[in-house]
Amino acid sequence: MHLARFPRLRFAHLPTPLEPLENLSAHLGGPNIWVKRDDCTGLAMGGNKTRKLEFLMADALDQGADTIITQGATQSNHARQTAAISAKLGLECHVLLEDRTGSNDPSYNYNGNVLLDQLYGATIAKRPGGADMNLEMESLAEQLGGQGKKTYIIPGGGSNPVGALGYVNAAVELLAQANEMGLVIDHLVHATGSAGTQAGLVTGLVGSNSSIPVLGIGVRAPKEKQEASVFGLAERTADHIGLGGVVKPEHVVANCDYVGGGYGVPTEGMVEAVKLLARTETILLDPVYSGKGMAGLIDLIRKGHFSKDENVVFLHTGGAVGLFGYPDSFDLPGYLA
Repeated sequence: MHLARFPRLRFAHLPTPLEPLENLSAHLGGPNIWVKRDDCTGLAMGGNKTRKLEFLMADALDQGADTIITQGATQSNHARQTAAISAKLGLECHVLLEDRTGSNDPSYNYNGNVLLDQLYGATIAKRPGGADMNLEMESLAEQLGGQGKKTYIIPGGGSNPVGALGYVNAAVELLAQANEMGLVIDHLVHATGSAGTQAGLVTGLVGSNSSIPVLGIGVRAPKEKQEASVFGLAERTADHIGLGGVVKPEHVVANCDYVGGGYGVPTEGMVEAVKLLARTETILLDPVYSGKGMAGLIDLIRKGHFSKDENVVFLHTGGAVGLFGYPDSFDLPGYLA
């Protein structure tokens, strides 16, 4: 996989660390848990979208764009990172935020990622839950095009074959680190939503003949829909890099038992996971993606899904900024008198 053939900007802090979670592993009684710290990618407090944006923004500039349009949920990590790199590159950024939770909490609607979107200078507009967000972006692009803007649309999560290259590259990076460390990775686990991260990882790891299975812990869609979405994008990504046909349906596995009440809706497992990682490893997860992903991993460990001596890598997709949109979800004490 010679990814240098594809346009790319370089602003991520790479390679991200691959670290053992010794305290968490001991607390759970095994397996050996590791974390790939993609919360440390650098851009706008980090997160997995930074890798995708290196390829997406290069493509946008190659096409002569002066205006970026993207979409996500209210507390979208992708929107934050897109707004940030747009500001860095001197591009206008328009973000459409879908109200997927129906929350009226001011912290959720105005703090966290939303606050940073605006600090980075993005124009924000809300859309109701269930809106056709792709159509909404196309409509906005037509409107801005009429004003003389050269627009570039980035899908939610940066999840298309161009964006997924970021996680094909992450797979290669992870393998290089593991090889250097002498670490045999038995499982790779992460939160999966818009499909681009898992599709890129599967494509990169299968294309490298690594024999490392990827398990996506779903945060939104039912299992059948999530796996179909990831497989479809992985197929297109493999075609894009000249590996058509390498990814098979059996390579794409999602467990969607930990979504709870819906996308962005807190669960007891997420709350436990966020607190546990903070208090054992001083690592901050987010309420929507990495928190539910880790909740799934913890529950599967407790159910004996992994052998005690296996090495399990959890890919931390970032998003801790979103914690500030959920201040009442963690039952924390107030100030002491």
